[in-house]
Amino acid sequence: MRDILPALARWYADRAPFGLATVVEVSRSAPRDPGAAMAVGPDDEVVGSVSGGCVEGAVFELAQEVVADGEARLESFGYSDEDAFAVGLTCGGEITLLVRPVTPELDPSFGEVAESVAAGAPVTVATVTDGPAPRGATLAVWPDRVSGTLGTTGLDAAVTADARGELALGATGLRHYGPHGQRREDAVSVFLQSFAPPPRMLVFGAIDYAAAVARIGAFLGYRVTVCDARPVFVTPRRFPEGVEVVAEWPHRYLRDTDTDERTVICVLTHDPKFDVPLLEEALRRPAAYIGAMGSRRTHDDRARRLTEAGLGERELSRLRSPVGLDLGARTPEEVAVSVAAEIVALRWGGTGAPLTATHGAVHPPPPGPWDPAGGRALS
Repeated sequence: MRDILPALARWYADRAPFGLATVVEVSRSAPRDPGAAMAVGPDDEVVGSVSGGCVEGAVFELAQEVVADGEARLESFGYSDEDAFAVGLTCGGEITLLVRPVTPELDPSFGEVAESVAAGAPVTVATVTDGPAPRGATLAVWPDRVSGTLGTTGLDAAVTADARGELALGATGLRHYGPHGQRREDAVSVFLQSFAPPPRMLVFGAIDYAAAVARIGAFLGYRVTVCDARPVFVTPRRFPEGVEVVAEWPHRYLRDTDTDERTVICVLTHDPKFDVPLLEEALRRPAAYIGAMGSRRTHDDRARRLTEAGLGERELSRLRSPVGLDLGARTPEEVAVSVAAEIVALRWGGTGAPLTATHGAVHPPPPGPWDPAGGRALS
């Protein structure tokens, strides 16, 4: 959704009705995660994707229909369709879509939501998908205010509490409530989609590999900062546009920087005077991933120094060192791919093995609550 919001905001500002299809539930090897979206606007302009091409033709027609009749619809598509010529997902998965019309009259908060996302301000949009409440009704929840309604005061209050509790990590998934907000599994289904600020990637050590790691981190959606104590190396021209550069001792910078369960920390210095005090700080604070570059001998020496500094087995077990997956990488760009692959594998519980050597679903459910792209599965 985030990628297509500029186009949606333009249509909304022009008061041009559009149909918005959002993935609200998936099973097995579905090609897109909950929150993926596609919209059909004026002059049949299409933005976004919900399946990578498998069902977009049918969704296009549905989007036109909901704009015409003003009624939201919940539709599922899957490989199990009896008609071999019916629309299906050739990958074998199944997706459920909410397709709803959007206009200033039907969704008065949409423009403000789009502005918040563009500005990097956190907001969650809760939308009724099924049950005894108006399908397609939305409630926008910010940390300090709400806008809209899902139909009843009790339901609004329960959803607002859940949305704010999950907003810091970016919640994306279905929740179920009674019509007045009771905790029930058989009544109103509400899709929570949170837009949290991008997670941070902190790269320490402005060596040759740092620019490549920063570039792939930005590609994955992180807000990247490169920090080094040597001002001559941390100059903007050495790094991709949009990457923040900081000249400061790494451990001092990290000490004054907020991190959370989505933060990725990459230590590329492999110099004890830099990385030992830095890792001593990093391993005692929240982070999704902490990786350090160096040989196995360097790692053993580093681990000994960290133990002497007072870190225990639990803290040291969080350290991914030597950093990255075993891809046989040599160049800075290849090493960056190796590091990114390890981050993605840890995020989703992947093994790092070739898919030809594994069994079961290609896209298994996420193993836990963390999602560094800005969303997470809800129980």
